[in-house]
Amino acid sequence: MAAGSSKAAEFHGPSINEFFPDPIFFAGTPIEMDRIVLIRLFAVAVLLVFAFVGTRALKLVPNRGQAFIEYAFDVVRRNTFDNLGEKDGKRFLPLLATIFFGVLFMNLTGLIPFMNIAGTSRIAMPMILAIVAYVAFIYAGLRKHPGTFLRNALFPPGVPWYLYIIVTPIELVSTFVLRPVTLTLRLLMNMVVGHLLLVLFFSATWFFFFDAESLFKLFGVGTLAFGIAFSFFEILVALLQAYVFMLLTAVYIQLALADEH
Repeated sequence: MAAGSSKAAEFHGPSINEFFPDPIFFAGTPIEMDRIVLIRLFAVAVLLVFAFVGTRALKLVPNRGQAFIEYAFDVVRRNTFDNLGEKDGKRFLPLLATIFFGVLFMNLTGLIPFMNIAGTSRIAMPMILAIVAYVAFIYAGLRKHPGTFLRNALFPPGVPWYLYIIVTPIELVSTFVLRPVTLTLRLLMNMVVGHLLLVLFFSATWFFFFDAESLFKLFGVGTLAFGIAFSFFEILVALLQAYVFMLLTAVYIQLALADEH
């Protein structure tokens, strides 16, 4: 009985298995769907409804809902125009707005009850978004400077020829390898760590309240407070990561369009 009681009171923290749930639909096929895939589809569906409902009946004097949507979109528009100018900004605004709102909505699923995990907390989605940003960066450079973009990116003008032995490999890795990798890992790691911390706080709260003995139950008050506080912090992180991903994509496109190429 003592052994059974000890086992019942054992605390189990979160693990990496949280991000690899069992398949729900089409198990063993190329279109296998688990909980995280369904959460991504849900986030996309909600975003589409949000965009449709928020823009189908625009008014000259906006109501609260329209004002909120216009403010959110204006954040993307202003940052896009500030980095790319009005002409190029109009070209890439749909892409950057899609990236911002797509990342934001998938990040926020980590705070929705019964979902509790971000759609961007597994590498596939951040990597796909980073590839889209990378392709846009390459496309912008080749379209604006078809004959000089790659040459000037790898062999910067004004550098003595003998230094290209050092400079060119550095430029190759930093410009064409590290950019998509860092975009992917920055978003992924923030969502992974955020999820693990929230699970840790709230699972510890459950343990202290219902399994711990005597005064140890009081620790549950502290872990619950930390869990609630960190939930609000995760909202900020979700918004900030969406903004950073969009902003870096705009900056990379701006660097590709620069006249130096």
